[in-house]
Amino acid sequence: MKNTEYHFTRTWFEDVGAMFAWEKLFSTLEPSRVLEIGCFEGRSTCYVIEKLASCRDIELHCVDTWEGGIEHKEKGSAVADMASVEERFHHNINLAKSKVKHAVKLVIHKGFSDKCLAKLLAEGKQGYFDFIYIDGSHQAPDVLCDAVMSFQLLKKGGVLGFDDYLWSEPLLYGIDPIRCPKLAIDAFTNIYCRKLKILRECSALTSSWQLYVEKSED
Repeated sequence: MKNTEYHFTRTWFEDVGAMFAWEKLFSTLEPSRVLEIGCFEGRSTCYVIEKLASCRDIELHCVDTWEGGIEHKEKGSAVADMASVEERFHHNINLAKSKVKHAVKLVIHKGFSDKCLAKLLAEGKQGYFDFIYIDGSHQAPDVLCDAVMSFQLLKKGGVLGFDDYLWSEPLLYGIDPIRCPKLAIDAFTNIYCRKLKILRECSALTSSWQLYVEKSED
């Protein structure tokens, strides 16, 4: 018998209030081309499919290694069973696609984000996406790279969302700012301050765990 239920083991997407922020954001942005960096089990991916493809055809690009981050590998976290995570991702997105009436062009890029984003740029997708969501590596250098490259892929008027803005890793010696997204996100928004606008209302809906910016200039 066909399994008709989603398989999610984490509720991060709901816990940080992202669903409320996206509900508000999508009602005005009406994105049809979406890029997601870091997909895990596909909770936010399924939301995108169900919410957007119920109204229009969409194109959705998903980037993930399904290998886990350094924090998972070092600690032997239960999250680190990434083969099962990837399997759940495919089950969940296929189920979401079966529930909607419009076409979903789904492109899965399995690999590290710097290589995958560079490939998209090389394919001529500058200014292509309406909405990009960064929820991959928590390491500041990686987050900064994702932000800068995603900004090139984002169209003018599009929105770039960052997850885990205040995330920090419990280490024996305290918090290492290089192993947190905040330093990179702050650096990006400061450097690109003349080319973006912080969407404070959407960001506030996630209790500062996420940050959303609109691209105002190329």
